[in-house]
Amino acid sequence: MTARTHWQAWHEPYADENSPLSRRLRLVQQHIVSWLDQRFDERLTAISVCAGQGHDLVGVLASRADAQRVRGTLLEFDSGNVTAAQAAANQAGISNIVIRQADAGQLSAYAGIVPADLVLMVGVFGNISDADVERTVAALPRLCAEGATVIWTRTRRNPDLTPTVREWLRDAGFVEQAFDAPDDVQFSVGVHRFEGSPQPLEPVGTIFTFLR
Repeated sequence: MTARTHWQAWHEPYADENSPLSRRLRLVQQHIVSWLDQRFDERLTAISVCAGQGHDLVGVLASRADAQRVRGTLLEFDSGNVTAAQAAANQAGISNIVIRQADAGQLSAYAGIVPADLVLMVGVFGNISDADVERTVAALPRLCAEGATVIWTRTRRNPDLTPTVREWLRDAGFVEQAFDAPDDVQFSVGVHRFEGSPQPLEPVGTIFTFLR
């Protein structure tokens, strides 16, 4: 038996439906459901950045009769999480999701899968430097299709960066649709719609590096 990696063990709180991680997941899933319900396109594209085991997107599509509308790519570096995400997609009978083992901090990872109608930045902004958060937000117009939705998360632990993140998103051409910040926990979930002009992807360079 091989030891689990840190990023596989990180998923253990999902087993407790009352854990902050599970509560955050449910909020993210609710926003994905709302996005699907508000979009009537025959085909939609989605990318999940640092997707882990794919609980958010795969979890929603597994219960949707219209799951085949979504062509998605999960970007995940940890091989164990890639295997778990693929198993979850297979078990749910979802054939239109690709789990790509890649470093999502590199722009090259997005070649051929952007622009996307939904970009999930869940569990990213809290694990990179503030400067990399700003750099990643500035790069989002290169990942987003016209009218795309970005769902992101970030802790509000002091010093709280979320007000600044929301300003950066506004400056990058995004309009806030929702910002969930429960009083009894430190996580937050933001939902922003891209109202700017999509920018071409130049698949060279680094936008963020994980700190842990």
